[in-house]
Amino acid sequence: MIENIDLTLVNWSRAQFAMTAFFHWLFIPLTIGMTYIIAFAQTLHVRTNDPEWEKLAKFWAKLFGINFAIGVGTGIILGLEFGTNWSNYSWIGGDIFGAPLAAEGIMAFFLESTFVAVMFFGWGRISKKFHLVACYLVAFGASLSALWILTANAWMNYPVGMSFNPDIARHEMVDFWAILFSPFAVNKFLHTISSGFVIGSFFIIAVSSWYLLKGRSVLFAKRSIFLASVFGLVGTGLVILTGDGSAYNVAQHQPAKLAAMEGLYDGKEGAGLVTVGILTPGKKIGDNKDPFIFKQEIPYVLSFLGYRDINAFVPGINDLVYGYKSDKLEIVSASKKMEYGRVAMQALSLYKKTDNSEEKTMALQLFTEYQPFMGYAHITSPEKVIPNVPMIFYSFHIMVMAGFFLIAVVAGLLFFSIKNKVENHKWLLRLGILGFPMAFIASMTGWIVAEVGRQPWTIQDLLTTSVSTSNINSMAVILTFWMFFALLSVLVIAEVRIMLAAIKKGPESTNTKGGENA
Repeated sequence: MIENIDLTLVNWSRAQFAMTAFFHWLFIPLTIGMTYIIAFAQTLHVRTNDPEWEKLAKFWAKLFGINFAIGVGTGIILGLEFGTNWSNYSWIGGDIFGAPLAAEGIMAFFLESTFVAVMFFGWGRISKKFHLVACYLVAFGASLSALWILTANAWMNYPVGMSFNPDIARHEMVDFWAILFSPFAVNKFLHTISSGFVIGSFFIIAVSSWYLLKGRSVLFAKRSIFLASVFGLVGTGLVILTGDGSAYNVAQHQPAKLAAMEGLYDGKEGAGLVTVGILTPGKKIGDNKDPFIFKQEIPYVLSFLGYRDINAFVPGINDLVYGYKSDKLEIVSASKKMEYGRVAMQALSLYKKTDNSEEKTMALQLFTEYQPFMGYAHITSPEKVIPNVPMIFYSFHIMVMAGFFLIAVVAGLLFFSIKNKVENHKWLLRLGILGFPMAFIASMTGWIVAEVGRQPWTIQDLLTTSVSTSNINSMAVILTFWMFFALLSVLVIAEVRIMLAAIKKGPESTNTKGGENA
């Protein structure tokens, strides 16, 4: 089976999904983050009856609406790709993965879509309080939509709440609540929502900073920066807190990802956290080359983050590939896991083929014993259990550095906003504009760490990416890749042009006396 894998098909299927997810992620965090800021601005209007707060809510809602409309289309394409390009994965894990996606469509997307219309077209046409409720329901719907999607993704990283049915060769759900409330699901949801706060906040900060630098809509821009800075500071704080939780979860269940994040080849007790480092080009697993040309690290921090013990042993890449044994810990080598995986697959094959009840029982018992290693049967070499180390290492550290930059900028903006002097610090306003692309860079590199760092697995330890694809011609995937790329590029260009036109017109064009000003 391994020999028959079409790597061209696998790689292009991965590329197509990654490309579509990239375009999708250009819209979704912004949607999530802006909804709460819009709702809170409208709350201030309802409480104070100040038309300036209504103007603020209305203008940002207009930009939100443009972003929301295009974001929906990219999500639909992603859903289709599970069936077209990843049918084997959809079969094996669809009983679990499909449930939260169905919940997202039924409970969340329709809630969000319905009240988007009420929020966007209800200005002056319905009561202020009901309109405010609609604004919060849009925000709640966006978060609920993210919850279900991230629950499905978290299960791929930490598969729980299911059992394998050997008769039909697929995983079946046995505990929905274990899936929904797994540590990966809870932490991933909070982390992603927090990053949405940051991206939405910095979008508003960037546009408002541009207005102040141009001397336009000064009161509007100052209020927007203040409100967005509050949400941005809260968001960055939550990102740090949930990032710590992510590190702990990864250390417990995805040690290869953690080792790649830190370029840790040989495990050690009291492992330090690399703050800045340059990896040695051409470094191979198992060779004697120093992993780093240069690095600076903080002693003991990695052990503490991963295991809540400054002296804890953190396994390195070589330990995970070739095995490790001490008085306190034993790590089974990848080659041994591959051997166990082949035993599991042979036992499963015998179970399905034989009609002898005794043989069937013995085969099932053997399969059950080695079933946790089933996915390793499709690993072609022990070194393949480790993801792309340079990509994960540099992505992780770019994410961290971008995050600290954002914290510093948003704290500075909030400080001077409170003092009512933010317009006097043009250098800070320019950094505020820069903060928006930096927020996206932090978010995108974070997803690279999370998803590429899971490789070679689609479902951690259970199903490799190489055997998750559909049995289709690779040329079909290549053609649809370029079709989707062209379509999504046109949509992005259209959105940017429409957004820039709306920003150029500015809040001065916003009607605060009644319905939506088209």
